[in-house]
Amino acid sequence: MRTETRALVEDGEKTVYSVILAICSCHLINDMLQSLLLAIYPTLKMAFHLSFAQIGLVTLTYQLTASLLQPVIGIYADRRPAPFSLPVGTLFTFVGLLVLATARTYAVLLVGAGILGIGSSVFHPESSRVARMASGGRPGLAQSLFQVGGNVGSALGPVGAAIVVLRWGQRGLGGFSVMALVSACILAAVGLWYKRYGLGRLASARGGLRSSASGLSSAEVRRSMALLLVLIFSKFVYLASFSSYYTFYLMHRFGISVESAQMHLFVLLAAAAAGTLAGGPLGDRFGRKHVIWFSVLGVLPFTLALPYAGLFWTGALSVAIGFVLASAFPAIVVYGQELIPDRVGMVSGLFFGLSFGAAGTGAALLGRLADATDIEHVYKLCAFLPALGALAAFLPDINVRLRALPAAASPS
Repeated sequence: MRTETRALVEDGEKTVYSVILAICSCHLINDMLQSLLLAIYPTLKMAFHLSFAQIGLVTLTYQLTASLLQPVIGIYADRRPAPFSLPVGTLFTFVGLLVLATARTYAVLLVGAGILGIGSSVFHPESSRVARMASGGRPGLAQSLFQVGGNVGSALGPVGAAIVVLRWGQRGLGGFSVMALVSACILAAVGLWYKRYGLGRLASARGGLRSSASGLSSAEVRRSMALLLVLIFSKFVYLASFSSYYTFYLMHRFGISVESAQMHLFVLLAAAAAGTLAGGPLGDRFGRKHVIWFSVLGVLPFTLALPYAGLFWTGALSVAIGFVLASAFPAIVVYGQELIPDRVGMVSGLFFGLSFGAAGTGAALLGRLADATDIEHVYKLCAFLPALGALAAFLPDINVRLRALPAAASPS
């Protein structure tokens, strides 16, 4: 008998795919625009004569701005939902791109990175909440569709950088800012749905929960949340080694061109998108704890082999790592939301915020390590991080059930 988390729903509410796809599309645009900063690091390194540590500081500035604000915004939105904060947040992304496109000093680069981070800090907690509102009792599926938009966007960022920014330079970022305005228009329409129907759905879902995490005590819930945060930290610090330094690693070790390295990064991120798409539905079907455990710990053999592989097998192992490791995050987010069902915004903001913060901190520390040793040593050390996935064995088995939710609050 399965005791793992399952959200069992009767036919009282339908999944609103139009809203989920709109949020997914805007997540694609948001993360594609955000990933442009990471993708143009080789260009910025040459133009501003930056060290690896300075590149890590740019990432840290961007990630910390996002990570510190996300839980705060999530907590505020739990108390006072703000349907139209989504398009407002996207405007920060618009401004951040313009600042980065026109920056002429390293200090202005840091300012632009910080503004770009504010856009993500507003977007992620609230859009994750909207995905759950529209899920129709299939939160794993909704969370995967929402997150895969971000993964696809992150994968497209290096392609955009290779096609546009490497040709027109730093100022090419300005042309991408128009996409932020398109996203703001879509999110304004989502905000109208959120205000008219989403709030009623969320209230119904909260009222329909029979218990949070099958009667776990507050201490057990806190311990479980702490374990999830450690798993997120291990996952995103390892991924930071790819997002910030994978192109440098490939160029240094195998002597390939910038364009070829960017395409390798695109393949890696595309594999991560596929893993994200699979993780949520697998969690709905087989239990989120099983998916979390398999995804984080199961990638360990691949990470240990990566630093010693040739170019072909480096690409193959990177695809496997991206797919398996990325499947954990949708399951982790939904597991956390089911642990504390009346704090969806706080949980989403905390988890997304920590993912940004861990990536930023990891990028800064790994940059210093690369300067002190070499870029290959970074991947040999990071290979052991997925071993922390063994901690998933201590997560409790939870069984959250939903009663039928009122159809009146569920227009599709």
